[in-house]
Amino acid sequence: MEPCAPREPFVPPRVLTVAGSDSGGGAGIQADLKTMLALGTHGMSVIAAVTAQNSVGVQGFWELPAEAVRAQYRSVVDDIGVQAVKTGMLASAGLVETVAALLATTDAPVVVDPVGVSKHGDSLLADSALDSVRRSLLPLATVATPNLDEVAQLTGVVAGDETGLRRAADAVLGFGPGWALIKGGHLAGDAVDLLTDGTEEHWFRAPRLDNRHTHGTGCTLASAIAAGLAKGLGVPEAVAAAKEYVTGAIAAGFPLGAGIGPVHHGWRGTAPR
Repeated sequence: MEPCAPREPFVPPRVLTVAGSDSGGGAGIQADLKTMLALGTHGMSVIAAVTAQNSVGVQGFWELPAEAVRAQYRSVVDDIGVQAVKTGMLASAGLVETVAALLATTDAPVVVDPVGVSKHGDSLLADSALDSVRRSLLPLATVATPNLDEVAQLTGVVAGDETGLRRAADAVLGFGPGWALIKGGHLAGDAVDLLTDGTEEHWFRAPRLDNRHTHGTGCTLASAIAAGLAKGLGVPEAVAAAKEYVTGAIAAGFPLGAGIGPVHHGWRGTAPR
């Protein structure tokens, strides 16, 4: 009887986040890596900025030099490879341009979360960087995931109802991403998001949950979409799975510190108490 061939080790899909570090652990790189692990992928990171951040706000942030961002990216992509990339806080026009140039050399789907303002209202993107996001970053996005404040920043469109989500999506698609996911979480009523590529529309609805601990929601959703794309899902399927995951994470969000606590990235593996 011939010996069995050794089993090939399982290698999970690889997802890279290019974003800022959240020292409080609820958003940014930390939220991205937790989400990627929870969804069965291997998360890797390029830190573009470091924040001093907790449950009540952002006390300061410092961007890394472009050469440090470039070196981290090349180190990971050239050796390990990636099957999806997610971008978050990029802080400045210089870093946006640096990251866009790197993404242009990478054959993998890209989820762009155009982070401009923190959950607490603190600015995380220089005004001078907005044009770079529009001109250099959004055209490379497989999916762009702005919330309504970020839509207003980037396009000037202010959406106050579900009809406005279509106008917002059209404006974002005008900058060139393949799909726009307009997050309507700031509207009254159910949490409604619109995903469209300009031809087909997908509406995602979830009940609005009575839980103020929602820090990291946007980072978590974008990372969950990237994880789905890395697994080979199509964009609508990846967004649907991500919406279901983040809804559960919001429901399980918990208090930390004196302000807004984080969503619970490990909610699926946590037994109720």
